Amino acid sequence: SSSLCLFSSSFYSTSSSSLCLSSSSSSLCLSSSSSSLSSLCLTFFFTCLASASASTPGGEEPNGAGHLMDFLDEPFPDVGTYEDFHTIDWLREKSRDTDRHRKITSKSKESMWELIKSLLDAWSGWVVMLLIGLLSGTLAGVIDLAVDWMTDLKEGVCLSAFWYSHEQCCWTSNQTTFDDRDKCPEWQKWAELMTGTSEGAGAYLLNYLLYVLWALLFSFLAVSLVRVFAPYACGSGIPEIKTILSGFIIRGYLGKWTLLIKTVTLVLAVSSGLSLGKEGPLVHVACCCGNLFCSLFSKYSKNEGKRREVLSAAAAAGVSVAFGAPIGGVLFSLEEVSYYFPLKTLWRSFFAALVAAFTLRSINPFGNSRLVLFYVEYHTPWYMAELVPFILLGVFGGLWGALFIRANIAWCRRRKTTRLGRYPVLEVVGVAGVTALLAFPNPYTRRSTSELISELFNDCGALESSQLCDYVNSPNMSRPLDDIPDRPAGPGVYTALWQLALALVFKVVVTVFTFGMKIPSGLFIPSMAVGAIAGRMVGIAVEQTAYHHHDWIIFRNWCRPGADCVTPGLYAMVGAAACLGGVTRMTVSLVVIMFELTGGLEYIVPLMAAAVTSKWVADAFGKEGIYESHIQLNGYPYLDVRDEFSHRTLAADVMRPRRSEPPLAVLTQDADSVEEVEALIKGTDYNGFPVVVSRESERLIGFVGRRDLTLAVKTARQKQEGVVSSSLVFFTEDPPPLPDDPPPPLKLRRILNLSPFTVTDHTPMETVVDIFRKLGLRQCLVTRSGRLLGIITKKDVLRHMAQMMDQDPESIMFN
Repeated sequence: SSSLCLFSSSFYSTSSSSLCLSSSSSSLCLSSSSSSLSSLCLTFFFTCLASASASTPGGEEPNGAGHLMDFLDEPFPDVGTYEDFHTIDWLREKSRDTDRHRKITSKSKESMWELIKSLLDAWSGWVVMLLIGLLSGTLAGVIDLAVDWMTDLKEGVCLSAFWYSHEQCCWTSNQTTFDDRDKCPEWQKWAELMTGTSEGAGAYLLNYLLYVLWALLFSFLAVSLVRVFAPYACGSGIPEIKTILSGFIIRGYLGKWTLLIKTVTLVLAVSSGLSLGKEGPLVHVACCCGNLFCSLFSKYSKNEGKRREVLSAAAAAGVSVAFGAPIGGVLFSLEEVSYYFPLKTLWRSFFAALVAAFTLRSINPFGNSRLVLFYVEYHTPWYMAELVPFILLGVFGGLWGALFIRANIAWCRRRKTTRLGRYPVLEVVGVAGVTALLAFPNPYTRRSTSELISELFNDCGALESSQLCDYVNSPNMSRPLDDIPDRPAGPGVYTALWQLALALVFKVVVTVFTFGMKIPSGLFIPSMAVGAIAGRMVGIAVEQTAYHHHDWIIFRNWCRPGADCVTPGLYAMVGAAACLGGVTRMTVSLVVIMFELTGGLEYIVPLMAAAVTSKWVADAFGKEGIYESHIQLNGYPYLDVRDEFSHRTLAADVMRPRRSEPPLAVLTQDADSVEEVEALIKGTDYNGFPVVVSRESERLIGFVGRRDLTLAVKTARQKQEGVVSSSLVFFTEDPPPLPDDPPPPLKLRRILNLSPFTVTDHTPMETVVDIFRKLGLRQCLVTRSGRLLGIITKKDVLRHMAQMMDQDPESIMFN
């Protein structure tokens, strides 16, 4: 007991910005303004070890969290690992990696071979990043090409090469004219191929029927493959990725089968025409690639904390290939996904995103020699007066985001609590059928969502043939092709406006029911489509108002007759950013992704204004974005660093056991038998047990994990001769006095954590929550003057926070 680093009554909080801890021989202050988890972990851990070492007779070094492997002569497998649906111990993982690195450094001085091994260990992280970038970029390119082909397959087929999409087919044709560049003899619609004619009601109905049948087939295959082979391949994946990066274990979620099935079914789901995108699932695919390559290096496969550094970089690579935005991908991982993001992870994330973007560019899936499909070139600057409609689009995006989150969560909760959740195949096929039936008549919903956004972003040049560019041209116009003045809208523009209004209602409603189904489904592209439609309509309205009323005071100074004043495509881009920000609550990474996505670097200020406005408006209705809301819905133990806790409660109010509950299950340092230990494990489901001097004194010695204890006892029965049920279990350095001729005792000091984190019962919960966030704790023990009172787990903290916010605390299902 003298070697234990205890923080009992000397644990106190001096102010809201700092936390001080002290023991008999050392003290430590933690600042809540520090964002570096690694420095906190190392400083605190080694302070504890120094204190423990100083108080141990003979300068003996205690065996803490970093020495868990060998209680016998040889290490036994799986010790120090975690069970499924449990949270990792960040302090222990950091300590183990520090010990590993120290051993490698000391051995590197012994021989040239050991030096080479240490260099290979140092470079293994960069090798993993290179492999992640190459594989995720390749998969993204293959997915893009396959989606283009299968989306066009619903409408027709290329006779010269059936694996060509519509655009590729007509590129290779020698009979394509500029006016009819979307038509060529090699590409035929299904009605024309089957009946020989492409005109008339019969041909339209046949094309309509085959469009719906293809959509039903693709959606059925997608949901069936997910249900049979990889149930974890459904959904966006980002809520689970965020939870995993915060330290939660979901075995199989990043496995090989999930990677394979997610890649295949993502193509099928997007091609079916459902209102979903591939960007979120590509983050999941990239993280699966990261987890796959982690298994090749023991540095990452045996340390869950190091593995999560790799997964953070993989998430950046996923966004990089999803949008062609490597810088935005790094910022997305930092702002939205990652829980622990040290500086070296930032560098490696940038490298992985760079390699992934380079690989995607080499494949060139869009055929435009660029990384992105939405590249635009606007020839007109924006004006200060336009900030008003930009901000209004931000308000619309915030309202849409808040409305969508509430509606989608309500529908997903209904799916989980009713019989609807028992029939995922029927739900997916039903939604796909309704979507196809409603989408085909409208040309703006019939095409893929990416093509729709691309058309909405485009500026109307002289070579554009879209309905949105059907303006009335002046016969005397002699401007250059890239400087066309504002013109009155023609009949095609007004027809397009009605169709876009219907498409907006369609997208708003259908996306609510689509996101969260048992197929891969991203939300980025549908959200951008809603904003782009609204933005294009607002842009056309402002353009026509400026043309017909250029003498108004708001237009007089910057919009003269015959000038190119307003760019409707810019409004579509700002609206897309606003709606995406309202749903996800991204800010900095969103703006960077948008200007990388479109090449519109000089339009950062409108994008920033819309993104900030949408976040403010959406936050007024609820602080959680769509991913945080789904984390809460699923009951994952995610402690968001952005949540504020300002309630005046103490650790004693939250700790277990409560007054009405049985006493805390503990182990003694030298008074329990193997049989009693096994009975305690079998009779409880706790993740670990405090070790005390005796049940009478309850003076704390340390903490032992349930899994480590189970494995140690099981291995000892198998390998240590003479260990029986009556054998004494002790955690001290020397065995206690034993009676004559006893069975051999079992020493388990090696698996004992001699420096568990402790707080006093009068510690404010605000401080406890801050400790759990910054140190990534699984649990902390509550003491008074060294005497054990109770325990607080991460689940207890989350349930208490939910209760304080008038939410259901029982919704937190995991620890």
